[in-house]
Amino acid sequence: MESGAEQMILISAGRILLRDEGTRTNWVAAVEDFLLAPYPVTAELYRTVTGETPSSSAGPLTPVTEVSWNDAVRFCNLLSEASGLTPCYSIGGDVNAQDVVCDWDADGYRLPSEAEWEYACRAGTTDVRYGALDEIAWYRENSGGRVHDVGARAPNAWGLYDMIGNVWEWCWDVYDATVYGPYRVFRGGGAHDLPRGCRASCRRKSHPTFRIDDLGFRLARSA
Repeated sequence: MESGAEQMILISAGRILLRDEGTRTNWVAAVEDFLLAPYPVTAELYRTVTGETPSSSAGPLTPVTEVSWNDAVRFCNLLSEASGLTPCYSIGGDVNAQDVVCDWDADGYRLPSEAEWEYACRAGTTDVRYGALDEIAWYRENSGGRVHDVGARAPNAWGLYDMIGNVWEWCWDVYDATVYGPYRVFRGGGAHDLPRGCRASCRRKSHPTFRIDDLGFRLARSA
């Protein structure tokens, strides 16, 4: 089963400096070769795989929204199975998702790690974002208060669209277990955000059951 727009882009290995602005801490992460989808998962793809349309006002090519982290990892497993790939996730019954385990060696679909996400978003750049905001992103000042079809703004140098703006994207990582418990990271800024939220380094978080109208996800695979 082909996954629609997901002709995955190979991202070559490297290193990325991550920063948490709240605690003012930095850390360097190594990134192995991996594959990343050029667009966020669309409402059409999500409906094709799950039979569900969670986004109340979505068109077929808008990013799917109103999906939780738990929804996203289940979708990854369903798409992997439908595509004849080995699912990455072992999922139990814990609503906090603390029993979810990722097999990083499996060939199925998964969420990107936070390090993979920012490394791919930057595409070799070191500025706050990979291009002029109005050219690359739908955000509060140009979105008209709504999410738009994927791929309508300029991509980054590696051919990835909507990494900034349009919808936030769930990542695999727990944000800070000692302070926020099971809260997971999401990245990238959305259609309702001011420029400060639409930066490559901006980190936000919520509970793995959280759903909202400008939060979706993007598919990754281990190379």
